[in-house]
Formats: sequence, structure tokens, C-alpha cells
Amino acid sequence: MIKLTVNGEQHDLLVAEDTPLLWVVRDVLKLKGSKFGCGSGFCGACTMHVNGRPIRTCITPVKEVAGKDITTVEGLGDLTNPSPVQKAWTMLNVPQCGYCQSGQVMSATALLNNNPTPSDQEIDNAMSGNICRCGTYPRIREAVRLASDLMAEE
Repeated sequence: MIKLTVNGEQHDLLVAEDTPLLWVVRDVLKLKGSKFGCGSGFCGACTMHVNGRPIRTCITPVKEVAGKDITTVEGLGDLTNPSPVQKAWTMLNVPQCGYCQSGQVMSATALLNNNPTPSDQEIDNAMSGNICRCGTYPRIREAVRLASDLMAEE
């Protein structure tokens, strides 16, 4: 039995300890926002927060995050009450295909939670672990800047 806290809700789950967190969240908890990309932790599509830090969940065994606070993209906000990052992404129409965007949003959120006014270089560094095959990097950087401004207004 693994005890997980996902988006503030506690779960007691009967899953194998070495099951990647991504599959527990997607297949058991039915939260489909985080995506499977490379399966090796390189692309960032599976990014979630554990205790506020972005991690690659496709390579993180669920036993390593038991008892920790896990946040998925669904836990940031929703259509009626989006987070500042989600709002900025929508306002600037960042996604093209959209596949990588939940991971991009999670990485951007972690960056802004730790550094509310990052420079372009700091944005590029923080986002460098997230691959966008559509090449929306300029829009992503602009959305991070806009989200920073939106957070300052709150």
C-alpha cells in the first residue's frame, strides 16, 4: 500500500512500489494532463511537482514520493480559475500541438514560485529540460514573462 497526496487529496493505493509515478497518476488516479513522452526523463512532458520541485515522473518510482506533496497540472487551476501561468499560456496562445505543454506549464510554475522575476537567461535555463517539437520556445518565454507580471498583480 502506497500513500500519496496528489493535488491535496490523500490516496491509499495498492500499486507496485517501482511503478513510475506518471502511470499511477494517469492510470490509477485518472489524471491525464501529464503526458508520456520519452520514458527516459529527457523531454519533460511528464513533469509534476513533488514538494514544489519539478520532477520527471516517467522515471520516478512511486515509492520515492510516498508521503510527499505531489501536484499535477490539474492541481494548478482549471478553466474557470486558471493559475497565472495557465492564464498566460492561454492569453498568448502558446500551444501548437499542445502535447508538451503540461510539462512546460509545470516547469514554468516551479520557476516562478522560486524566482518571481526571472531574466530571459533564467527562463531559458529553467525551461531547457522541456522539449517542444513544434518550436514554441519564443511564445513560452513570453508567456513566462506575462505570468510573472500576472503574479505580481495578485
